[in-house]
Formats: sequence, C-alpha cells, structure tokens
Amino acid sequence: MVLWFRKNLQNIMLAAIAMLLATSVNVNAEVVAPVVPKGKGEQCVEPTDVMRKNHMEMLKHQRDETMHNGIRTKKHALKECIACHVQEDEKGQVARFGDDGHFCSSCHNYAGVNVDCFQCHADRPQELIGKGHKIKPHHTADFKDKAINKEALQALTEVSK
Repeated sequence: MVLWFRKNLQNIMLAAIAMLLATSVNVNAEVVAPVVPKGKGEQCVEPTDVMRKNHMEMLKHQRDETMHNGIRTKKHALKECIACHVQEDEKGQVARFGDDGHFCSSCHNYAGVNVDCFQCHADRPQELIGKGHKIKPHHTADFKDKAINKEALQALTEVSK
C-alpha cells in the first residue's frame, strides 16, 4: 500500500488541487454586463439587436457614402448617434469617449475594442461641447518642426466638431 501511495503521490496531489479549485469557483456567478446609457429618443433608428450586431457596418457604409459619393443622410450618421446617446448625467456632466459612462465606450471598453472615430469626430453633441470634462487635445506634438501649425490644427478641430 505504501509503495502504491508513493508511485501515485503526484496524481493524488493533482487530483486534490483540482478538487479545491473546482469547489472554489462559483458556478452561479452572474456575468457583469456593461451599463449602456439610454438614448433620449423613444426608439433607435434600427432595432437594438440589429444595432448591436451591425452598427460598425452601418457607420462604415455611411462614411463611404459621404466621403466617396457625397451623399449625406442622418439615419446612420455618427453625429446623430452621438446627439441621441451622449447626454448630461444627473450632475450635469458629460461623459467623454474613454469613460465607461460614454455610450460608445461603455461596450467598447468592456469588450477591449479600440475605437479611433473620436480622434477626428466630436465625442459629444455640439450643444454639450464645453460642458463636462475639459477638452484634452489629442495632438500633443511639438509643432515647431511639423508641417501643420497650431492655427491649422485649431481650424481642423473646429470643423470636425
């Protein structure tokens, strides 16, 4: 019996550790989902399940129609999504992109998805710009040796808002 125990000691230890790990895991634990801020409208331009699955394709299609064909519509425009879904909170603050309270960031932070829309586009509706957090410029390079100057950057920033 002692000989058998010595030969199987490693297997016995592994089985004991596996049992401890299995009992320490809560199989009834709830999955914590992101808290997605509601829009101000009564319903979205598309059903929620369609938007969750296809919003990126819709935004890319809208981008292509606008940039390549000069067709501007509001239905799937990023500016319209932001105008509806990014609102002031109960304290009068406006979440900025990157904050979990921002409509886009609520899911993208949760999923670990990198979004680059707001490097050019405003992350809050036009009427809320200036409220909430202070504007943090994302162009922090030294402009002395750059082809673009501060005035040109400011003009581009104002156009994109």
